[in-house]
Amino acid sequence: MSSAAIEPASVGAMFLGCIADDFTGATDLANNLVRAGMRVVQAMGVPTQPLDTDADAVVVALKSRTLPVNEAIAQSLAALRWLQAQGAQQIYFKYCSTFDSTAQGNIGPVTEALMDALAEVPGSDFTIATPAFPDNQRTVFKGHLFVGDVLLNESGMQNHPLTPMSDANLVRVLQAQCRRKVGLIDYQVVAQGEAAIRARIGQLRAQGVGLAIVDAISNDDLLRLGPALKGMPLLTAGSGVAIGLPANFGIAPSSTASALPAATGLQAVVSGSCSLATNRQVQAFIQAGGPALRLDPVQIAAQEAAGVDGVAEVLAWAEPLLRQGPVLVYSSADTTAVKSVQGQLGVDAAGALVERTLAAIARGLVTLGVRQLVVAGGETSGACVQALAITQMKIGPQIDPGVPWCHAHTEAASGEGLHLTLKSGNFGSDDFFTKAFARLA
Repeated sequence: MSSAAIEPASVGAMFLGCIADDFTGATDLANNLVRAGMRVVQAMGVPTQPLDTDADAVVVALKSRTLPVNEAIAQSLAALRWLQAQGAQQIYFKYCSTFDSTAQGNIGPVTEALMDALAEVPGSDFTIATPAFPDNQRTVFKGHLFVGDVLLNESGMQNHPLTPMSDANLVRVLQAQCRRKVGLIDYQVVAQGEAAIRARIGQLRAQGVGLAIVDAISNDDLLRLGPALKGMPLLTAGSGVAIGLPANFGIAPSSTASALPAATGLQAVVSGSCSLATNRQVQAFIQAGGPALRLDPVQIAAQEAAGVDGVAEVLAWAEPLLRQGPVLVYSSADTTAVKSVQGQLGVDAAGALVERTLAAIARGLVTLGVRQLVVAGGETSGACVQALAITQMKIGPQIDPGVPWCHAHTEAASGEGLHLTLKSGNFGSDDFFTKAFARLA
C-alpha cells in the first residue's frame, strides 16, 4: 500500500504501529505497552502530520468497531499508511477482549484488508488472533472465549446493544467473517513455547490457513507467545498480547514510562456504558454517597424536539456540587431499560443521542473546571474525546488492568492539562470511580 501522500517521520522510527477499533481499547493497549517499558503516544484518529516526538509505539485510536464494514476498512487502511510512513516495524490491530463484532465484522474484514495491504511484505500471508487478557479474566481455551468462569455467550455479552455475542467459539465466529481459512493454535502448543508455536504456524500455513486463533489461559501463555510473534508483519489481538512484545525489541519495564504531571482541578465521571461491570460501578458510587444524575434518553429526545437545552440543565445541577467532590452523570441502565429505549427511539438513534449528549456534558464539565475526568464506555469515550478535540494523549499509571490515567491538552480546559481515563465498559472493579481519583492523588 503506497504512502506517498503522507509525509515521513521526522524523528526516530517506531517499533510498533497499532490500530485500535475504539478509544478505550486504544488506551487499554497503550497501558499494557507502557507497563512493559515502551514510550507510547496515543493519537485520536489518523494523524494528519508526521510524528513529532520519539515513541517506541504509537496507538492510533479509531471509532470503527461498529461502523459499516467499508468505513471501518477505509479508516484502518488510512491508519496503516500513516504508521508505515512513520517507519513502524510491526503492525498491531487491536480489538476488544470480548471479540465484539457482528456476523459481518468488523474484525475479520479489517484484518484481511490489512493483510492484503501488506501483501508485498514477506510473512504477511499469515497472522494470529486472540482477545485473551487474563488480567481481566478473558481467557481462550480450545478456541473458546471465557469471561471469568463462563463462556462469552453466557457472560452478559449476548445482550450487548450493538454487538451481541451469541457464540464463544472464536474459530467459528472469525471464519464467518473471513474468506481466508481460520485455524487454531491450542493451549498444548502454546505451553511448549516459541519453537512449538512457530512449528504449528508452519503446519497451518502448509494447510492453507491464513489466520489462527491462539489459546491463552494465563499471562505466562502470552509471554511464551510473544517471542514467536517477532518479525510477524501483522498481528491482531486484544491488549493482552502486548505484554510479550516489548522484549522482542530489547525493551524492559521502567517506572518512568508512566509519569504524568501533577493532578489539579475538579473531578467528574461521565458514563454511557450499559455493561454489567459499569452498572455495578455506578451503583457503588451512588451507595458511597456520590452525587449522581441519570439521563433518560426518551426525555432528552423530547427536550431536543421542544428546543430545551437539557445539557445546560445538567451542568447547572453539577456546578455547585463539583466544589464538594466528584459528580457522576450517567445513562447506564440494565438490559430491560436499554431495550425499552431502543424500542421507542430505534437502536442507532438512541445510541447516537446518548453519545452526543454525554459528549456535550463532558465538554461542559471541563469548561466548569473539571481537570480529572473519568469516561466509561467505548462509544462514549470516542464521542467525548472528539467533543474535547483531543488529538494526542500521554499514557500514565494504571488504575485497574487495562485502564490507565492519561494526560492531554484541550481548548476546553483553557490551555491547562486534562487528566483523563477512558474505561472500557466491561473493565474495572466495582469501586473503580472512587479508586480512580484516589490513584491519581
